[in-house]
Amino acid sequence: MASQVLVPVNRTIKKTKDEEAEGFTLKAGMKNTKVRGPPSANAFKERPAKPTSFRKFYERGDFPIQLEHDTKGNKIAWKVEIEKLDFHHYLPLFFDGLCEVTHPYEFFSRQGVHDMLEHGSHKVLPVIPQLIIPIKNALNTRKKSSVCTSLKILQHLVISANCIGEALVPYYRQILPILNIFKNKNINKGDGIDYSQQRRENVGDLIQETLEAFETHGGPDAFINIKYMVPTYESCVNN
Repeated sequence: MASQVLVPVNRTIKKTKDEEAEGFTLKAGMKNTKVRGPPSANAFKERPAKPTSFRKFYERGDFPIQLEHDTKGNKIAWKVEIEKLDFHHYLPLFFDGLCEVTHPYEFFSRQGVHDMLEHGSHKVLPVIPQLIIPIKNALNTRKKSSVCTSLKILQHLVISANCIGEALVPYYRQILPILNIFKNKNINKGDGIDYSQQRRENVGDLIQETLEAFETHGGPDAFINIKYMVPTYESCVNN
């Protein structure tokens, strides 16, 4: 009787592909199921800005301004004395233009705000409630240029006249949430050179400077209100 030769059978086990499922569902607890992670919150994603009233008024020629060139660059030539302007009308419109990122709207809105804050004196304080929404809108775009410019203007705002820092305290809930999100967004280049710090375009540094200005000029209730909205902030007064 001939001997039988056993031939080995190559049986490959097909690996089943894991199915994906949302977390905290019945399917997530089943075998061979891969739990899908939560979607990105897109906290740093830029938001499109709505058309601004500043642009509309500028294109209609309603602002008493024009562009002037000199040896130092471009600047605004005011057709009337800034001190005689109706701040309740013009200052919120210039703040509204902080969302603009294209020339000439960007230049005129930012320079116009700085000029009015510099020469406004006591006229700025009564207009504070009208400035909060434009500031919030500019910060909420999450565009680096708009956020950095808004932070510089906030620093100028709190020192432009007496009591403005204290007048801003009730509006921290509208202003500070975006600052809390971007507070630690610093650029760490190790031994390299961060040129954004020289140009004052480092968002994290500007936020720290702004919060310190708020605390310094915001009166006795400033720190506790800042700490409530930005828990990682540490007082600069005790340093």
